[in-house]
Amino acid sequence: MTGTPAPFTADDYQARMERAARTAADAGLAGVLVAPGPDLVWLTGYAPPAATERLTLLVLAAGQDPVLVVPTLEAPDAEKAAGAPALTLRDWTDGKDPYATTAPLLDAAGRFGVSDNAWALHLLGLQKALPRTSYVSLTEGLPMLRAVKDAAELERLAAAGAAADATYEEILKVSFAGRRESEVAGDLADLLRRFGHSQVDFTVVGSGPNGANPHHEAGERVIENGDMVVLDFGGLKHGYGSDTSRTVHVGEPSAEERRVHDVVREAQEAAFRAVRPGIACQDVDRVARAHITEAGYGDRFIHRTGHGIGVTTHEPPYMIEGEEQPLVPGMCFSVEPGIYLPGRFGVRIEDIVTVTEDGGRRLNNTSRELAVVH
Repeated sequence: MTGTPAPFTADDYQARMERAARTAADAGLAGVLVAPGPDLVWLTGYAPPAATERLTLLVLAAGQDPVLVVPTLEAPDAEKAAGAPALTLRDWTDGKDPYATTAPLLDAAGRFGVSDNAWALHLLGLQKALPRTSYVSLTEGLPMLRAVKDAAELERLAAAGAAADATYEEILKVSFAGRRESEVAGDLADLLRRFGHSQVDFTVVGSGPNGANPHHEAGERVIENGDMVVLDFGGLKHGYGSDTSRTVHVGEPSAEERRVHDVVREAQEAAFRAVRPGIACQDVDRVARAHITEAGYGDRFIHRTGHGIGVTTHEPPYMIEGEEQPLVPGMCFSVEPGIYLPGRFGVRIEDIVTVTEDGGRRLNNTSRELAVVH
């Protein structure tokens, strides 16, 4: 995809809100309550100007029109949101009780799904106004709400993946030896922005022993000749996420380093080839883990095989033992096995994958071979 994609329309947001309300009803919930954050943006196109203690809440329930409760001073911004024509705004002024405004919209004895990042202050306020209500997080109650992407979302995710791929191709050209991890991380961030990212979420550069920590943040260690270096980076482009990992080596690697990298690459390939509609999320994890375990490194693969991605870079579904959710066409998630040898080095290889009608498709397509950098 080139250029800027066509914006989502009020009809798109209306369809999402209707689906959320219907899905909630099917799950036995009275409705969905959405605070500012990724869920609100996905459902309405509205992002309040800044984090605020003032209540902003989208109320969705089957059989009733969507209502967005907003502070009066922010109502003009809410009215400009792309999804605003598909909902009713109900504002409240400072000095008034926002929960008194919200309570009539809710089933007084209902159980509601609530966005994960809702403030405790607001939930407690609703519970005080409606003591018989109860709440469950959307990750627990409606984990698949945003999991299946439509064609327009897949287009954005593919563009974000292509931008991350372009970033990797460019980072291979820079010097590693003699530079601090933080400098290479800065290069990654600059490249992501150059290739169209509006937001950089993470730029992991784990050199040598730091690579054995999967979530090592780039620090002041000077990268040396002979280091294995884990690169893991991503963010948002056109509102949708990228996330890819490759492991490179400064100078020629040893036979052991090549072997460990080969094991991870083979595990990642096997897990990708297992992706198809109907298998459980945990099966993707099992395939990757079995290969690494058979090679003798099972206790050194210390995280899940993958996570969903969309308007955030980490979201359901999760590729982990115990997750029995079947894969569905349109789901997008990472496949990122790794091996971590404490005090020595680590290896991780990660692509974003989307489920197709008969298998899977990678949204990252750079070489997964061990690249030698200087």
